[in-house]
Order: sequence, then C-alpha cells, then structure tokens
Amino acid sequence: MTKMLASVADLAETEIAVSGGADIIDLKDPKAGALGAAAIEIIRQAVQKIAGRCATSAVCGDLPMEPETIPVTAEEIAATGVDYVKIGFFPSPNANACAAALAPLGERTKLIAVLFADREPDFGLLDVFARHGFHGAMVDTADKAGGRLLDHMPPERIPIFVNRARSLGLKVGLSGSLEAPDIPRLLPFAPDFLGFRGALCDRSQRTASINKQAVEHIRSLVPEERPAGSSASVDYRLLAARGYSPGAGDPTLGADKIFVRDFVLPVQIGAYSFEHGHTQKVRFDVTADVLRVTRNPEDMRHVFSYDVIMDGIRAIVARGHVELSETLAEQVAAYVLEDPRVVRVTVRVEKLELGPGGVGVEIERRRAKENLSALRPGAQPENTEGVLPDGKKGITR
Repeated sequence: MTKMLASVADLAETEIAVSGGADIIDLKDPKAGALGAAAIEIIRQAVQKIAGRCATSAVCGDLPMEPETIPVTAEEIAATGVDYVKIGFFPSPNANACAAALAPLGERTKLIAVLFADREPDFGLLDVFARHGFHGAMVDTADKAGGRLLDHMPPERIPIFVNRARSLGLKVGLSGSLEAPDIPRLLPFAPDFLGFRGALCDRSQRTASINKQAVEHIRSLVPEERPAGSSASVDYRLLAARGYSPGAGDPTLGADKIFVRDFVLPVQIGAYSFEHGHTQKVRFDVTADVLRVTRNPEDMRHVFSYDVIMDGIRAIVARGHVELSETLAEQVAAYVLEDPRVVRVTVRVEKLELGPGGVGVEIERRRAKENLSALRPGAQPENTEGVLPDGKKGITR
C-alpha cells in the first residue's frame, strides 16, 4: 500500500507527524528551498526521538551537481541513522557521474534520487540509479510557488515514470505541493509513498508550522497498511472511498451518479489506413453509479472524484493507437470499475471528424458479480450501438 511521507523541520513537528500516523518522517528545512537540508544535529535528535516508531529520511539540500561534493554530504546525512537519504538530481551533464559516486554509499544506505517535474526531468536516469544501487526514485517540484506536481506532470505521464522505475526494482515516490484532492487521483498509480509538506501546515503554507488536524486529515485519505492478523477496527466504508476495500459501500445509502460529459481529447484511433499516424478529436461521456459511504459527504474520503475518471481516460489515450472505439470504451469502463464502490458505468466514445455528425459506441458495464445474472438464457448483451443525437447509428470502426 502507499505510505504517507511527512516533511518536518524540527523535533516538535516530528512528534506531531508521528502521532498523526505518518509512515515516513522526512527531515528538511522548508525555508531553504525544495530540498533544504535540516541541521545534522536536528536529524540525529529526531531519529533518536522517533526510536523506530516509523521510518525516517532526510534530504541532502539543494547541492550543486558535483560528484566530489554530493557523496560527502550524503555520508554525513547517512551517519545520523536515517533509513533513507534523499538526493536531488537537477538537469546536469554530471548527473551520471554523481550517481556513480554515490554507489559505495548505496551498498549500505537506502538512497532515494529526487527528480523535478518542473525542471525537465530525465527519466533515462532511472536506469543509472538502478545500476548504481539506489533504493528508489521520486518526482517532486523545485519551485513550490510554480504549481503542484500535476500541473507539471499530467496524469498520463505519471505511468511512464512509475512503470519504468518499478520495472528496474526501484521504489517510487510522488510529491510536489500535493493537496488533499490530489490523493485519490494519485493512489490509482500505486506509488510506494506520497510526500507532503504544505498540506500539513497552517493555512497550507509550507514554511508555517505543521498542524495536527491537517496531518490527521491527510492521513485519513491515505489508506494505512495494517499488520497481518491485526485486530484493530477498520472503517471499510472509508477504505472503499479510497479505492482499497474488498467490499462495497453501504447499499442502504443508495448510489450517486458521477459523470463526465463532453470531454474531448485528441486520440490516435481508427482501423482504416488513413486514420493512422495522426490524432482525431474524440468525445467521451462517462456516467458511474457509485455507492455512497455517508449521508453527509464532507471531504475527499466520502466521494468518488470525477478527476479520477478524466485522469484514467488521459492515461489510456496516452498508451498509443487503438483500432476500435469499442476497445477504447471497454478500457475506460474497466478502469472506472476498478474502484469497488462503482457498481455500474456507462461509457460513450464518439469520433467527431468522420462526417457532419458524430459516430461512435456506447456501452454499459457492471461489476463482475452482477454480470453473472446477464448470462441467463435470453439476456441481451450490455453493449449497444451508438445512437447519436441526429438519430444515426454510430459507425465504430
């Protein structure tokens, strides 16, 4: 499961983050930049104070990309006893040499390479990190006033990073001015950890002090991994809201219809030769029947975000050319139904550039257990030809 990383500046914030349930305590100086380094003595005292209650990490600072400099600072950080040492990799011809210089330390310490979404990150470096024994890699933002992670790295690009890193055996982290609504959008990519600072602070100001209620709120949105055999009570309704429950919401509360309408993207689609090698506009309309988990929704725990639907469509489209509208519709439906609270989804895919009107397909899909009833003799198939506003049937090739 995805872990919660909380960046803290001192011992008081350390205790607040630990008591609030953070999985990883990350020591840094927020006033000194994206990777501002905390004082060595503060890191050492924090490690002693935490005393194994959760994992610890610390950043090396915004260091110049010099292979003679970075290992010295990383060694000092590692000597404090933290579990992870984070090193920022800014665009530089020396990046490979810096990674190689850290290889001896990587044999005895878990190193996390940090790339920056707003600094044209080179994901080719992932191979270099893996080759030199790094434990993991994460994407952050360098300019905290310049937007959130998703402003610089849209959802369709995240799988490129996550899948490549994971294929190389690297742990994966995502950070960068993340806010509460970003969490349900990022959890489907299954990162090993999500990093937070501003969202944990008073008035969401990353240089302000950490706020206990804010920490607990973010913790409530990131599912906790419980030890096997744990007898602790689990609120399965909340876990379902986060997409991790094996069960569904409370059926007595009914369902809401969450929809995305007139969502138009350029898509590489079509079976004809003239449709290959370029994109054409495709309109998506998606409606999901989602079981409610509370009568009074108050925050992101209680809703199924329409952003998740749009993010999924973008990610599917980014995979490349698809021959049939039906295939695209099926992929979108399957993605939405991955959330255990979604009991039914209707997907309409409409190609807009093949004539005076739109052409396409509309399908309806239900959860697998409900599909069993559709197999009875005489049952009608669930997908239907796309009948469009002008009354024409959709041509789906």
